[in-house]
Amino acid sequence: MVRGERAVPVRELDGAYETLQDLIEAGADALARVRSAAEALPDGAGWALADLGYASAVLDPPIVLAVGLNYDEHASELSLDNDSGPVLFSLFPNSLNGHEREVPLPAHISEEVDYEGELGVIIGRPAKNVSAEEALDYVFGYTVVNDITARNIQFSEPQWSRCKSFDGFTPVGPVVVTADQIPDPQALRLTTDVDGLRVQDSTTGFMIRTVAQLISSLSQSLTLLPGTLISTGSPGGAGRSRRPPLYLFPGTEVTVTIEGIGTLTSHCVAA
Repeated sequence: MVRGERAVPVRELDGAYETLQDLIEAGADALARVRSAAEALPDGAGWALADLGYASAVLDPPIVLAVGLNYDEHASELSLDNDSGPVLFSLFPNSLNGHEREVPLPAHISEEVDYEGELGVIIGRPAKNVSAEEALDYVFGYTVVNDITARNIQFSEPQWSRCKSFDGFTPVGPVVVTADQIPDPQALRLTTDVDGLRVQDSTTGFMIRTVAQLISSLSQSLTLLPGTLISTGSPGGAGRSRRPPLYLFPGTEVTVTIEGIGTLTSHCVAA
């Protein structure tokens, strides 16, 4: 639990919960108790954020679901069709990574590694056959995702899971902001910077399918379990579309920022 520039482990606020996943599964009442305990702490309690390292903001989600081609500009720049419905794929747990962590780039497999800044949505309770009107009631919180992609693999295989699931290719964080602090997930500015160059600058208002529509659509065919992370797609500005292409190499720093949530920075290194 973050309080200003300090953080307190959830297990110190309520010993019943070791991880964020435990807290999500425990439900809204548990979150309320943890918040109350945090608010009762004296000033200066906990650890300074500057002294801590970051893991992925979600450690053990039931699954990470990623939505492709959810912004027209991104679909156009990759010359891919997005008319048939949400493009859905899963990301493997080995790909999860944290803020200010290293992303290993395996040059022997790909020298066309690309960035994709995205809004991440964490489901708070089981969602099945929900309507778009009620879908946001099922959201626990929001985070920042960099959906790093090996483009040569993406365009040589009929599925997208492997090209995006190399070790460390899914930085998530730095934090999860609870849903009550984000009144409208379709009104958030999203930017991505590569070595200080602004390469993506858009808003979630340009999503083809809103967060609510995505949750509703996905819940018709499967139950979205508590803790599920949905990465909702990337706006235009991918490195592949630039002339010349702007791919990631050892030494590159990538920073994705989403208004109201935070800034996620990754450092590329040789695998």
